Amino acid sequence: MTATADPARLRAELETLTTEAFRPELAEIDRRSTLEIARTMNAEDATVPAAVAARLPQIAAAIDATAERMARGGRLVYAGAGTAGRLGVLDASECPPTFNTDPAEVLGLIAGGPSALVSAVEGAEDSRELAVADLTAIDLTPQDTVVGISASGRTPYAIGAVEHARGLGALTVGLSCNAGSALAAAAEHGIEVVVGPELLTGSTRLKAGTAQKLVLNMLSTITMIRLGKTYGNLMVDVRASNDKLRARSRRIVALATGASDEEIEAALAATDGEVKNAILTLLGKVDAPTAARLLETSHGHLRIALETAASS
Repeated sequence: MTATADPARLRAELETLTTEAFRPELAEIDRRSTLEIARTMNAEDATVPAAVAARLPQIAAAIDATAERMARGGRLVYAGAGTAGRLGVLDASECPPTFNTDPAEVLGLIAGGPSALVSAVEGAEDSRELAVADLTAIDLTPQDTVVGISASGRTPYAIGAVEHARGLGALTVGLSCNAGSALAAAAEHGIEVVVGPELLTGSTRLKAGTAQKLVLNMLSTITMIRLGKTYGNLMVDVRASNDKLRARSRRIVALATGASDEEIEAALAATDGEVKNAILTLLGKVDAPTAARLLETSHGHLRIALETAASS
């Protein structure tokens, strides 16, 4: 069981965190007009991209290491509590429709389980043991990557997830918004995006949450680019699961090939709606079975498959 923290010690610890710092100049923000508050908040938000930019080398290194593991069959697993956990679940849930990944390929774990997505689960974030149990439940392997997410960088659930994963030989990334964090120290790849004190003292769903969202966007998107899930800036692995995505699929094939509507429809019909395969049949001038074989040989990289088709 997780021991109850000493309130005085915890308060002293929080007071050392940049994300928890009090800003006297905003002490009477509630007396300002709505427009003035909105301008202040917008100005605060505008500082976040620069804080992310300062950590781009660390982010890129984590992405390359993650892509290498995933290319060998590993999974990407996010682990966090509260807002950080919800952001991880959000990013993971967007990968199947965007990149046609298996739902088990990119996972989001939140302290307290799915119910914690909409309401707080008492004590869940304070439990390292809960993180270990959650990772054990998904049969974590050394091929996987675990990204612990915590604005403070001190959340036991996120740290416990990273420590357990690293002990198993998995790749670990620690994403926090405070310098010198325990989470970054526990991970192989520490990413500390220091956004400074929040508009509302300690409300890390604001700038810290925005920073975490930006970094997670990069981690998943660029990893998928490295894995061949795109062709240029086109989402050629998009899963056409609704009318909007079916229309987008046809537009992607059109942008990639310049083919006529009739040619596009024929290509998609021949490839069971697989956008990447349809593009290969049109640009590589091969039939659907050959396109499927070339993509399998190239591990899903369309450019490599096209080069192979051109040299055949």
